[in-house]
Amino acid sequence: PPQRHEYIFTLLAEGSPGVLVGLRYAPRKLHFLFWSQEPAGGWQSLVTFPNVSLADGRGHPLRPAGLVVETPFPASLSVKRARFYLGNRRRRKGVFTGLLRQLVLLPGADATPRICTTRNFKVATLSVPTILQDLPTKPASNEVLKYPYETDTKVTLGSRPPCSRQEKAQFWFNASQRGLYLCNGSTWISVLEVKQRLDYVEEYQNLMTNSETMGVEVFTIPKVGLFAATANRYTPPGSAIYKWTDGKFVPYQNIPTYQAQSWKYFTIGKKIFLAVANFEQNDRGQEFSVIYKWSRRQEKFLTYQRISTHSARDWEAFVIEGEAFLAVVNHRQGNNHNIDSVIYRWNPRTGLFETNQTIPTSGAYDWEFFTIGPYSFLAVANTFNGTSTKIYSHIYIWLSGSFQLFQSILTFGAADWEVFRIRDRVFLAVANSHSYDSGMPAPSNFYAINSSIYELNITAQMFVKFQDLLTYSALDWEFFSVGDDSFLVVANSFDGLTFSVNSIIYRWQGYEGFVTAHHLPTVGCRDWEVFHTAEGSYLLYSSAKEPLSKVLKLKTT
Repeated sequence: PPQRHEYIFTLLAEGSPGVLVGLRYAPRKLHFLFWSQEPAGGWQSLVTFPNVSLADGRGHPLRPAGLVVETPFPASLSVKRARFYLGNRRRRKGVFTGLLRQLVLLPGADATPRICTTRNFKVATLSVPTILQDLPTKPASNEVLKYPYETDTKVTLGSRPPCSRQEKAQFWFNASQRGLYLCNGSTWISVLEVKQRLDYVEEYQNLMTNSETMGVEVFTIPKVGLFAATANRYTPPGSAIYKWTDGKFVPYQNIPTYQAQSWKYFTIGKKIFLAVANFEQNDRGQEFSVIYKWSRRQEKFLTYQRISTHSARDWEAFVIEGEAFLAVVNHRQGNNHNIDSVIYRWNPRTGLFETNQTIPTSGAYDWEFFTIGPYSFLAVANTFNGTSTKIYSHIYIWLSGSFQLFQSILTFGAADWEVFRIRDRVFLAVANSHSYDSGMPAPSNFYAINSSIYELNITAQMFVKFQDLLTYSALDWEFFSVGDDSFLVVANSFDGLTFSVNSIIYRWQGYEGFVTAHHLPTVGCRDWEVFHTAEGSYLLYSSAKEPLSKVLKLKTT
């Protein structure tokens, strides 16, 4: 039985002795500790569970929840630069002397279905091994305590190590995927894998940009690193490329652009390219969008090819039957929104993109290429025909060497298409930005409008509406997965009164479709990108209304 306080766990801020959150026990008592405010100016509160007997040789599940206390648990508690300590509080006094079998901490979630609830600990999966029930041998002098058993088990950390006869029976712990593997002499066999779940989203980095950002592209150059290219509104200073360095994006290269709308990263063989869609004319009155090529020697992007465009909004790169293509969205020419957008084909002999096909578009914003089985598709988001945003956007299919109309879908100021798959189902989401028709009475709100998700019906050979979601001048969709869960995040940009609008993360829930999971405060949100590093998964959003983009980290359990 303990003769003093012993700590089960504590959460301590760096350089502060105060316990942010902690659990400790004493003879027949259990104490739950928490800091009432920020460590600099708060005080420590303590809630006592009386008549708790733990030292009886049996296991006890403890669930400190549902308390009514005089001092409420803080609604917001900063844990930056804080560290968990299991069985102690960062010093020798109060060290735990029992056996901790399981510790579960789940912010914003119910832990009950996630922990062992049996009271018969003799048959529990994680029951106390007999050998651990023996007390350690008392040392003769100041040497380390000796336990009556030994082990040769070795656990390797880091990236995947070799698995051969020499490593047989050794363990490898994959920290990034939170999995434990056993070498059988030839391959690593999974022993324990933890399926990650999205718990919440936290602000990770404020990325100051050259000016308002219309779009962002995240990409990886092999053996060089992870980059983000922002399409910035003003010249000078133009647009910027940032490199992921020491866990954050830092400026890497500036490129002159002219009200840039978007970037597209793509490769052809060993060549690496980055194309920008320029919306305005350059200083000489010329209207070009530019393709840049990565120089391995100089380690930066250099001008490669200029292509004449008309208020370009977006580039899409794709490969069909081994040939590389690049499609540009032309938004308008002067005041005429009904113009051709162009598909270019790569000529390997000249090393240039050449016009392959033109497709009529109406104030178009976005191309989206995707494949289903052996078929290739290209969807265009038509936004405005000069009098109305209530117009058809089109899906084209590649047949006999060119794109031909496959299906037309009525949209309302469509700004983006996003194709995604959940198991064997194929979906296509459209971001509708606003409803306007010069010949119709004005609606109560041009911008509060449904954006729609369509699903491919194999029998009907067409996309049919699956779900409507209320959005506020939606400009982008981004699909991502965490563990076995699927998510969609929408860029809500304007609600008719303010650009400070919550963008929403929706979670896939099968028969229910997509349901709201998280509200993310954004300002004039224009584009979302998801990316992954060894440290975790992140979302990056660009703002079209302030020179500030944000990196958000997906916190998982």
